[in-house]
Amino acid sequence: MKERLGGKPSPEVVATVTRHSSLVTEKIIIGIDPSLRGTGYGVIRFEKARPVVLAQGTISCPKDWERSRCLAKISQTLRDVLSRYQPTVCVVEGLFFAQNLKTAIIMGEARGAAMAAIAAAGLDIYEIATRKVKQAIVGYGAAQKIAVAKMVQRMLNLAELPAPDAADALALALAHAQGNSRSGLNAPKKI
Repeated sequence: MKERLGGKPSPEVVATVTRHSSLVTEKIIIGIDPSLRGTGYGVIRFEKARPVVLAQGTISCPKDWERSRCLAKISQTLRDVLSRYQPTVCVVEGLFFAQNLKTAIIMGEARGAAMAAIAAAGLDIYEIATRKVKQAIVGYGAAQKIAVAKMVQRMLNLAELPAPDAADALALALAHAQGNSRSGLNAPKKI
């Protein structure tokens, strides 16, 4: 009771509020760019309407690892990131149609491992098509990966260029935030 009167929320209240995006005024967004050998992730928070990077990285798996081992690493690493940074919403790269069926299945498995970890944490999950992310970040839907990475570096005031997969994940998070700030124009698809 003293904590509540002193303005400090009890731990039970904090744990509940951080998991329900509709109750939280501060948005912490995790972007995920899934891939079996290099899943990118980026976590941003908005402070005074300016995005700040909390975490970014690539979940790398060597080529000699079995797929099941990679999927377990993707899932576990994302659970650790979720636990540490407590994001309120997740955005993943939208599905694309691969010409190679085997590649599409493997990409789907990596996406599934990531989404299962996110869904288990209770976050709302949205997807945005790659072209829409590039359009939102660079202004051109067919922009090269390096152009996206440079714009992400500029928008987030990063000292170094982020790794390609992490840059894509950060771009997803930024695009989601921009889409939500425009009164639902081009709103991302909730899945």
